[in-house]
Amino acid sequence: MDPLPNAAPLASKLRNTLVRYHSIGDGEWRKDATVWRKPSEEFSGYLYKAQGVVEDVTNRIVDHIRPGPYRLDWDSLMTSMDIMETFEENCCVMRYTTAGQLWNIIAPREFVDFSYTTSYEDGLLTCGISLDYGEVRPNFVRGFNHPCGWFCVPLKDSPGHSLLTGYIQTELRGMLPQSAVDTAMSSTLANFYSDLKKALKT
Repeated sequence: MDPLPNAAPLASKLRNTLVRYHSIGDGEWRKDATVWRKPSEEFSGYLYKAQGVVEDVTNRIVDHIRPGPYRLDWDSLMTSMDIMETFEENCCVMRYTTAGQLWNIIAPREFVDFSYTTSYEDGLLTCGISLDYGEVRPNFVRGFNHPCGWFCVPLKDSPGHSLLTGYIQTELRGMLPQSAVDTAMSSTLANFYSDLKKALKT
């Protein structure tokens, strides 16, 4: 088990990685329904990009996405979440578990992520990366999130609406066919938006 990293340089490196993803031209992405993908630079799978307009203010949207009391209430994929360490108000290590997918072809997973939320342009960026930290609990496969994050910025011509752009590259690990992983990722990201929009209206 690795020791916990120094939070400040990891947070800075993570933010810079996500900003670089955010600057990749549209021509480098391949469209998958409501989601784009391109080969990841971090591992043998894909970096997914998801984008959509959400009707709400930036701070409230990000409060629903980042680690905290809202996330478990609406995210149907997440089954538990614990904050293991808090470095400062916007920076923590969390452990969470996800439900099985595709008729349990993909078994439940556990992740331990360093999470960091910071300002970006007129909005916010909440991002994370997995750590090899803590014991793996029984009945779970430990997955690994390479740099992931959500940019949320207000729409200049439409007050009360925000553009939410996510970059996700999850290595589920275990013996899984890549086609199953690709199917799960695309549907999971589409459901993420619809579930989030429902939660914000309640």
